[in-house]
Amino acid sequence: MRSEFHRQLDALNTDLALMCHTAGAAMHSATEGLVAVDVDAAEQALSTLDELSQMRRTVEHNALALLALQAPVASDLRAVVAAVHIASDADRMGGLAAHVARTVRRLHPTPVLPHEVVGQLAEMGNLATDLAEDAAAVIKDGDPVRASRIRDDDEAMDNMNRGLFAIVMSPHWHHGVAAAVDLVLLGRFYERFADHAVAIAARVLFRSTGRGIVNHAPQARGQAS
Repeated sequence: MRSEFHRQLDALNTDLALMCHTAGAAMHSATEGLVAVDVDAAEQALSTLDELSQMRRTVEHNALALLALQAPVASDLRAVVAAVHIASDADRMGGLAAHVARTVRRLHPTPVLPHEVVGQLAEMGNLATDLAEDAAAVIKDGDPVRASRIRDDDEAMDNMNRGLFAIVMSPHWHHGVAAAVDLVLLGRFYERFADHAVAIAARVLFRSTGRGIVNHAPQARGQAS
């Protein structure tokens, strides 16, 4: 009975890691669309939304089945409950990548980014992809060192987002209000993506130890959920 429970739990973790990988690939494609003015790459990111939502529903169904049929306790119960929350975080990461992609599609063929911030957004996209891959790895191995690295990379993302805001607020900004709004929102999407990766790492540590690396999970705020 317990071996079957852990087999099913391992299957849940495999699905969760795949969700993180899929969300990271979506953000990679969305960023490519953003920096290269490539609407096809943006559409590729948008094509993953339904897949991620279906994967989330499957994880939730299987987790609830485990709760109902296996009656897990202590650390096993934490693992099942954490799986439901992790699936939600990964699904929201995909949604944030979609927000980036929709910005590209809305303005195409006009570039979204002024030339002076293209490199910075490319860097934020690379970091977001790395965070998603690290989250997938943490789900698989529960490595606390890698989990702490996610937190450090989240702080780096926060710093880059503050840098974008400083550029928009600078007296040297000459691209207008609409471009400033788009840039601020894009920075927010990447920042929230990173926050969800941190939340996943925290939930993985919580399922193993009852403690996490952060005291709260990200809360949805308008579009940037």
